[in-house]
Amino acid sequence: MRRKAGTLLSIEIAILQVGMALLPGSDPEFHGYAIAREIRDQEGARSLTAHGTLYRALERLEIRGLLASRWEDPEIAAAEERPRRRMYRVTAEGEAAIQAVRESAKQPAKALKRGLAAS
Repeated sequence: MRRKAGTLLSIEIAILQVGMALLPGSDPEFHGYAIAREIRDQEGARSLTAHGTLYRALERLEIRGLLASRWEDPEIAAAEERPRRRMYRVTAEGEAAIQAVRESAKQPAKALKRGLAAS
C-alpha cells in the first residue's frame, strides 16, 4: 500500500518535531544518533526498529526539502577522535509541514466538540 502524496510517516513527524524542539537552542543542527536517542527517550520503551529506518527517513525528508544537511567539519571529528557526522537542520518548509501536522491533529478534536455540542 502506497502512502498518500504529501503525507508524513510517524518517524518523519518525530524527526521534524525533535528538530523543531532544537530550534530555540544555540545549535539547531542534529545528527542521526542524537535524533534516534531523543526519539527513543520521548517514545519511552518503543524504539526504532533499525537505524537504517531512521536514515532512510532522514533522506526522504531531505529530498522533499523539509531537512537540509551538511557534513561536519573533519577537524571537529578528528579532535574528538570519531568519524564525521552528517548534520541536519529543519528547513522553513519542514517547519511549515510540522505546523500543518499539528493543525490537522487539532481539527478532529474541534469537530468532535462541535458535534457533541450540537447533540
